[in-house]
Amino acid sequence: MKAHCSCRLTEDTEALGLRLGRALQVGDCLALNGELGRGQTTLSRGLALGCEVSDPVTSPSYLLCQEYSGRVPFLHLDAYFSARLEELFAEGMAERFHEAVVVLEWADQVRRWLPEDHLQIALVDTGKGRELVFESFGPRSLALLAPFLEGEPVFRQLS
Repeated sequence: MKAHCSCRLTEDTEALGLRLGRALQVGDCLALNGELGRGQTTLSRGLALGCEVSDPVTSPSYLLCQEYSGRVPFLHLDAYFSARLEELFAEGMAERFHEAVVVLEWADQVRRWLPEDHLQIALVDTGKGRELVFESFGPRSLALLAPFLEGEPVFRQLS
């Protein structure tokens, strides 16, 4: 299933992440995609807040992966430097996906490592904010997306 919503302000993107983050459980994977500066880390920060992570969440571009403690373990990965992240996955990082909530920025660059059931979120600049396009790839990711489609006027289902 595909759905989309618009966020005019950075705060809207973080608030959406917070709401979604509250529903996340160990084993959930969110694959974020978008051009540089489109709000991936802002959304990730909101997701982490929803998982009750108290540490500041920053872009893991140069570190590749940052681990946080919260209501659930939270892995924040960045595939901008995909060759380096591929090495990390080959050394066993992908095997840890079932032990935490995983948020992966620039996920298209390492698509082969994504679990079959994941929620993909594309962030696109509209000139008046950003549009988030959600696509579920399995029953769990569909369950994460479904509450947003029920009575939520800013969300629209796409065919």
